[in-house]
Amino acid sequence: MVARVIPVEPFELVIFGGTGDLARRKILPSLYRRMKVGQMPPEARVIGAARGKMTRKAFQALVQEALSEFVAEADQTEADIQRFVEACDFVTLDALGTGGWAELGKKLRPDVTRAFYLSVGPSLFGPLAQRLSERGLVTPESRIVVEKPLGHDLASARALNKELSTPFDERQIYRIDHYLGKETVQNLMALRFANALFEPLWNARHVDHVQITVAESIGVAGRGSYYDKSGAMRDMVQNHLMQLLCLTAMEPPARFDPDAVRDEKLKVIRALDPVAPGNTVRGQYRANGVDGSYLDHVGNPDSRTESFVAIRADISNWRWAGAPFYLRTGKRLRTRMSEIAIVFKDVPHSIFPEVDEKRGNALVIRLQPDEGITLRMTIKDPGPGGMRLTEVPLDMTFADALEGQEVADAYERLIMDVIRGNQTLFMRGDEVEAAWAWTDGILAGWEAGSARPSPYDAGGSGPEDALLLLHRDGRRWREIEG
Repeated sequence: MVARVIPVEPFELVIFGGTGDLARRKILPSLYRRMKVGQMPPEARVIGAARGKMTRKAFQALVQEALSEFVAEADQTEADIQRFVEACDFVTLDALGTGGWAELGKKLRPDVTRAFYLSVGPSLFGPLAQRLSERGLVTPESRIVVEKPLGHDLASARALNKELSTPFDERQIYRIDHYLGKETVQNLMALRFANALFEPLWNARHVDHVQITVAESIGVAGRGSYYDKSGAMRDMVQNHLMQLLCLTAMEPPARFDPDAVRDEKLKVIRALDPVAPGNTVRGQYRANGVDGSYLDHVGNPDSRTESFVAIRADISNWRWAGAPFYLRTGKRLRTRMSEIAIVFKDVPHSIFPEVDEKRGNALVIRLQPDEGITLRMTIKDPGPGGMRLTEVPLDMTFADALEGQEVADAYERLIMDVIRGNQTLFMRGDEVEAAWAWTDGILAGWEAGSARPSPYDAGGSGPEDALLLLHRDGRRWREIEG
């Protein structure tokens, strides 16, 4: 089965920080793959912009190296790489000064869509937006793309929104969360709103609780100074996990258009109850004999920044009142995995008296690795000797179910949506602020207390306190399988 590819209109994408890690790993390879399948028109151009002096030819060599390193060898052909490299240009530019801006203006054509991708530190978002406006480079068909972190609290998020919205309208601002570009995340909406099977059951009358897990096996070595200023709450919960919670809990929008979808997500955030300190757990990983501890990696023996967070979140609306959402994320856990588990209630009355264990069905949406959807069902264990029950999965792994059809990287989808002008999978300014308002309450509760994060073993499943968070409610976490 071959996916239908819809070409986009000619465009020019300016990548500020075009020589940086994100550009090399994600942005350039994603554009190359879109060109390869025929979605990037021949007139499109990619312009790298960075402070370091570099010729066009030197930048093209950097692009070629990035493609060689980060694109699968089977997708590389000399002709395709040469065609993409020829579409790339470069300008040396000072984000905080005047150098290079006139040259950038000369390279841009007036009759095509312009997208400015700020692949730079957040301190440069506002100044770059201002320079683009001052230099007359913002047209009605321009878009600006920013990556997280989008502030570090509500006040800074509001300030950033103001800086971006002065030269750009909200319809021109694209706040990327790459989790929303994952095929499985988009399939969550299709699963709910394109099938009659699940939506009648998608509420607290039938759902016992929801678990959202984003586990990482790596630690913070090499980026400890940055991470120690953010922690798992700011780095993961406020954006990635919040977005997954919203898509899971939202009401069906009246239409599948950007503002209708984002209106429903915003309603979920505003319906979240404030979280009491007793409904949160934070932890720090300790050394395991092979690798150092969190405190070793950040170089701060007194750090109280969390590398693990678990939260019980309650949504006060008609659909979800009484069915909690349990969120957890952490570094140096047993394995890398992300999933959303909808755990349904047990049958109201069991006709099998010899079976003591309750077995609620679970719908598990796996985001990584092995993207797919699993529905865990209870059946009779084969063989004689009475009614023995067992659990089996109805499994749809995308790689198997969509054999022969490549699943695109999240950045491929999101970058093309920027060019199309489709904001459905991007966060709106008021949504970011609402998420920070809820998150700030949790952070303030931690600051007011004296407890340090609970230690947990690197390579494990998190601190014991996280297990107790569910045990006291008569529930348990799904295993982080290694």
